Amino acid sequence: MSTNHIDLWVDPACPWAWMTSRWLLNAKEVRDINVTFHTMSLAVLNEKNEVPEHYKELMAQAWKPVRLMIAAEQAHGNEVLEPLYSAIGRRYHNEGNKDLSVILPEALAEAGLPADLINATTDTTLDESLRKSHHQGMDPVGMDVGTPVIHVNGEAIFGPVITPAPKGEEAGRLLDGVLAVMSIPGFYELKRTRTKGPDFS
Repeated sequence: MSTNHIDLWVDPACPWAWMTSRWLLNAKEVRDINVTFHTMSLAVLNEKNEVPEHYKELMAQAWKPVRLMIAAEQAHGNEVLEPLYSAIGRRYHNEGNKDLSVILPEALAEAGLPADLINATTDTTLDESLRKSHHQGMDPVGMDVGTPVIHVNGEAIFGPVITPAPKGEEAGRLLDGVLAVMSIPGFYELKRTRTKGPDFS
């Protein structure tokens, strides 16, 4: 079976993208796939949407880690995105620490990146590159979806939305199913009501 190239678009603030990223890394252990991480932005996605006040506050903060990811990729290559994203996400989601002033410098250190990259969090000149990356991931699936988004061998799809992230052979079986439905040109949707919140176990 030939290697599948999977591109995943993530924003560190999104718990569902975090779960999908953990699933893909788990699936990589049992299936022949390559996974490349890219940056999307919940703030860009929701710019023209009416959202609750508390979500506006979250979105105002959400610019910081995605700018940091764009700057890190520009300076050090795409291969640094996964370790940086994983270092941020583990703190933000698994450990529940939402203080970006603490977790972003820690994540840079863990990923072996220069500390002064933290200045990127407020650098609005990065937003054009951020929007470009965002739209490369989101536009092919349409504007009526959110995150996570994956591209596989040139095809794009929203999802899978899962909790918790499958591990081992279960992760592999889910991957097999996702690849199967994505191989059908006319396939658009499978969905059921979500009854559980994110489970980071």
